[in-house]
Amino acid sequence: MQSGHDAPSTALTGPQVVALVYDGLCTFEFAIVAEVFGLARPEMGSNWYRYASAGIEPGPLRAHGGLTVMATGGIELLDQADLIVAAGWKGAGVPVPAELVTRLRSAWERGARLASICSGAFVLAATGLLDGRRAATHWRYAEKLRDLHPHIDVDAEVLYVEEERLYTSAGSAAGIDLMLHIVRQDYGAKAANSVARRLVMPPHRSGGQAQFIERPVPPDHEHRLSGALDSIRHSLNADWSVERMAERVAMSPRTFLRRFQEATSQTPGQWLIEQRVSLAQRLLETTRLPIENVAAAVGFGSVQVLRHHFREKLAISPRDYRKAFSNETHDPVAK
Repeated sequence: MQSGHDAPSTALTGPQVVALVYDGLCTFEFAIVAEVFGLARPEMGSNWYRYASAGIEPGPLRAHGGLTVMATGGIELLDQADLIVAAGWKGAGVPVPAELVTRLRSAWERGARLASICSGAFVLAATGLLDGRRAATHWRYAEKLRDLHPHIDVDAEVLYVEEERLYTSAGSAAGIDLMLHIVRQDYGAKAANSVARRLVMPPHRSGGQAQFIERPVPPDHEHRLSGALDSIRHSLNADWSVERMAERVAMSPRTFLRRFQEATSQTPGQWLIEQRVSLAQRLLETTRLPIENVAAAVGFGSVQVLRHHFREKLAISPRDYRKAFSNETHDPVAK
């Protein structure tokens, strides 16, 4: 597989992004990086990203799906990169080559950013740079990452984590969230929204750096509880006590509490707060409602309560969140 988008562009002047290519390449994860950073986007101007792929071993290299990949260049491309992305890895127990570890550490030490998608976290972990820091990976790999690298604070719940120019994301699709987050950091919300529209997806799920994956309702409870949860989501400004929720599904409060916990691994109160925060994020991003009105619309009642839960969940105030993520608060593409 060789794409015209792979060749480094001499016309562009933005950050140099380099995606790692290895034998057994995770095709989807790699394609995320190529799509976000390597696709021609003339509407973004000449300051857009420059993109290349770096083969960390001699090619041609195999990729999932029966493809063969020829990278732009070799591992030496990492020495000039501003952002290096490990798009997946061969396996949790597969050693990371010493030369790759050395070059990644050197890149980070000179100021480059390092990012990973899904199992690519094992590549960043091998450098030792994640020790003492929080990191994300696919929930399937979380325990293995903890076992191999006990000094990393592995968070299996978030979509992505950013700490000191080190970016890690959860399962494959969360890589899109992370790449859009990087675009948003570099060029603002308008640019990230433009890329997201071409991908036909939201520019960010639940917003910010504390994006939690919603826990699905197991099949044995799905029909009965999911209808009630949908109903609650559509009227979050109502007074939802446990008794009222239980009444909606014709259960006793005690039975409801037990089944809700089994289905969501949360208490009704925890779930309700997350839903209200999520709706508040969307309103802050997409409307000009005063923050007082947002608090009332989502059921928090007061700005103080909204601010408390925002800081607790997202480590940011509602006002600062709106400044960071509202489409109307960013200038056109510019550094």
